[in-house]
Amino acid sequence: MTSGMICLHRLITVCLVGSVASCATIGRFNVLSTEQEIEIGREAAREIERDLKLYDDPVVTAYINRLGQMLSRYSRRSGVTYYFKVVDTDEVNAFALPGGWLYVNRGLITTAENESELAGVVGHEIGHVDGRHGARAISRQLGAAFFLELTLGGKNASAGQRAGRQVADLFVGMQQLSYGRDAEREADRFAVESTYATGIDPEGTASFFEKLMAMQKKEPGRLGRLFSTHPPSRERIENVRAQIGGLPPKAGLMTDSRRFQEIKRRILERERARRGKERRRR
Repeated sequence: MTSGMICLHRLITVCLVGSVASCATIGRFNVLSTEQEIEIGREAAREIERDLKLYDDPVVTAYINRLGQMLSRYSRRSGVTYYFKVVDTDEVNAFALPGGWLYVNRGLITTAENESELAGVVGHEIGHVDGRHGARAISRQLGAAFFLELTLGGKNASAGQRAGRQVADLFVGMQQLSYGRDAEREADRFAVESTYATGIDPEGTASFFEKLMAMQKKEPGRLGRLFSTHPPSRERIENVRAQIGGLPPKAGLMTDSRRFQEIKRRILERERARRGKERRRR
């Protein structure tokens, strides 16, 4: 066993036999390697996509992937490949799995008024991967026994694959990984940094948060788990705007694009046609 594995083993042993406070300590560390995190994310994505209905329009998917790849260029994690997919639901939501798998709901795209608002949410989700928040959440939520198995090896399917299935169960079971306020703030900061660096107006992050706050009061059922469990707050909006205010002036920041409006119109027209077909069948 390597010295790093021995240290990890000792840390987990303390957590197993020690107090609750000792167990909380493990949540402040990233004990997964990038390779383990990617393995867990890949397995979780495979499991989740058995239940999710992905949007089957390659034009829309290509647009989201292009936007996501532009923003992910500013991730500090060079060893991670980012994958972007669209989920076929009206629910306003987006979420990221450990290791680089990100999902954007159709309802989020059509709710965004412009490209900067959509980019702010996508940048926020990339920020969770960039900050290794999924690895930290797994540390807290799957417990010390998982780390012993991951470190020492397991039978049959790898410990990483089993962890991926557990992560998938969290999402499918309407729980999702819990990141905490500090992680949400860090992801907000990455959203501002990445949109600004890409040439997109970071104000879209704040304006979409305001939109979500209004929606939470009027149509709470349309908000996905991400926004219902970690809702935008006035504090988060003020923090985002303070960060934007500290950025150097930059000419030509883009708020919207013709392509975004084409994609949004394409989705809305397709949904109207689909609902029309369903009414005629009745």
